Amino acid sequence: MIAELGHAALWMAAALAVLQLGAGALGIRVGEGAGIAVLSRPAAILQGALAAFAFGALLWVFAITDLSVKLVAANSHSMKPMVFKLSGAWGNHEGSMLLWVTVMALAGALIAAVERRLPERTMQATLAAQGFVALGFYAFLLLSSNPLERLPIPAAEGQGLNPLLQDIGLAFHPPTLYFGYVGLSVAFSFAVGAMLTRSVTPDFARAMRPWVLGAWVLLTLGITAGSYWAYYELGWGGWWFWDPVENASLMPWLAATALLHSVSVLASRDALRVWTIMLGVIAFSMSMLGTFLVRSGVLTSVHAFAVDPERGSFILALLAIYIGGALLLFALRANSISEGERFSVASREGALVFNNVMLSAILAVVLLGTLYPLLTEAFDVRVSVGPPYFNPVSAIFALPMLAVMAVGPLLRWRRDSFGRISKELALIAALIVAGLIFFALFEGVAILPLMGLALAIALGVASFLPLRGRNIRRLPISVWGMIVAHFGIAVALFGMASESAFSNEKLAALEVGQSTQVGPWEVKLDSIAPVAGPNWTAIEGRMLASYKGGAPAEIAPQSRNFWAPPQQTTESVLLTRWNGQLYAVMGSEADDGRWQLRLWWKPFVTLIWYGGMLMALGGVLAIIGRVRRDLKRRSIRRKIDGRRADMEDLR
Repeated sequence: MIAELGHAALWMAAALAVLQLGAGALGIRVGEGAGIAVLSRPAAILQGALAAFAFGALLWVFAITDLSVKLVAANSHSMKPMVFKLSGAWGNHEGSMLLWVTVMALAGALIAAVERRLPERTMQATLAAQGFVALGFYAFLLLSSNPLERLPIPAAEGQGLNPLLQDIGLAFHPPTLYFGYVGLSVAFSFAVGAMLTRSVTPDFARAMRPWVLGAWVLLTLGITAGSYWAYYELGWGGWWFWDPVENASLMPWLAATALLHSVSVLASRDALRVWTIMLGVIAFSMSMLGTFLVRSGVLTSVHAFAVDPERGSFILALLAIYIGGALLLFALRANSISEGERFSVASREGALVFNNVMLSAILAVVLLGTLYPLLTEAFDVRVSVGPPYFNPVSAIFALPMLAVMAVGPLLRWRRDSFGRISKELALIAALIVAGLIFFALFEGVAILPLMGLALAIALGVASFLPLRGRNIRRLPISVWGMIVAHFGIAVALFGMASESAFSNEKLAALEVGQSTQVGPWEVKLDSIAPVAGPNWTAIEGRMLASYKGGAPAEIAPQSRNFWAPPQQTTESVLLTRWNGQLYAVMGSEADDGRWQLRLWWKPFVTLIWYGGMLMALGGVLAIIGRVRRDLKRRSIRRKIDGRRADMEDLR
């Protein structure tokens, strides 16, 4: 019964999306308060509630392992721990799309409930665009991917979930990422609403900015969590493996980063209007493209869990309608949108534009490298594109971008001169040169990691230079956000470069009681023991690892066997010190009785994820600062209006 109620809620939510679209479209034509136009806000709020109910119904049938529901039977098992039963609800194609549309509907409801800064016509246009986008996803779910479909005969037992997805990472990574994607759909709707009403103003940017900031924070957290998950679960790279599905989430983040800076300039300085609109469209385009790549089956990856060209065609059609329509609208309206206030090249706006161009270039590099194998495969030519392409070509644009990022916050708005900040420029240049010389003394450090290490140190120091001569206690929270986020990039960059420059790897075959060396670590295979979990059995290698002859620490990587579905996996163990991680993987037993081990020593690799968290923290501080400033501005405006009213009464 719960499944049927959830399904009915989805249909009603879709009907409300139609009403929201129609009411919003009427509101654009006739203005505020006319006819059904007043219904767009309540329709959006009710739609969000119904979508949330439908998703709650899906969680319920997974929690109780209702094997009469087709999706549960195909992706769950009665023996799974509860956390994996619940996270399994979105660890598949249908459930993940329901999560997507639920987040989108809740975002639309929140806009309708709280957003009062936009002119009513622009607000109606924004809600209409949000309803239009949501409607396509409802159609996708209801017509081709029903997550609450019943089986004619309930299954005796579920088929289980891919063991690689039975990890706590599944509980956090996809939802966080989806919240980020959907935040970009809101930015897209704002951009479309502004184009329809020709109202690209600082007020529009102030209304849009929290959504972009929120989406960027969540994308950053989602990508950071996904990177760490792929690292410890699959042993991918350590910082980026350039897997197509990883790239599918990186591309929206690059566009969102550029949009975030552009919308801030428009909100504060009334410049970059066309840039902001264009980036709002591109950022959501990358989200949609990523969805198409992951869901269509054109890519093969551990988490591209839908292999269905028919559904892929549906998403491709949505992509063409939404993005093609928005780009057509942009082409028709771009000439009527003025660029806003002008500024010189030597200004903070100039630095932001330069970095936005570099981010766009990196986005193009990643997009080309991701799609190129698909294009060549259409001509029966199979090629693979990996780090030998992505690393150097991206670096051509990333390195100057990072250098300008160190300088940009030191420049004034509108107009400035580099002579005014000559001392800071000299300091940054000296740090880069000193870093290059110092790290070049280490044997075997390649040119790109070397430059990354030097730039990371310079950027880390430069992040705090805007504090010089300022009263720290009176510094706006949003400025602290910028400083923390930029410092987070420096920290993450240092971790990436260190991992590339200094990692040690050791493949060994040991008998029980034997030891081996990897970097500064000595690892002894102490014993082998069988162990069992709720839905798996394993061989566990118990080892003693000592750092530079110090006290040994016990680690126990496993080689697991799942029975539903039957699959063997390896569970790595990470031993973390302040200066890096020991990474250990248990292999199988060789014919001569020795056990295969794979060990890595990765200096400073954890800085990659600490840096990601610092970036997200910087975004959160920026949101808090902006919200506080907006509330203060509204309070002042209310007081002024109150005094005017009093003056009118006295007259």
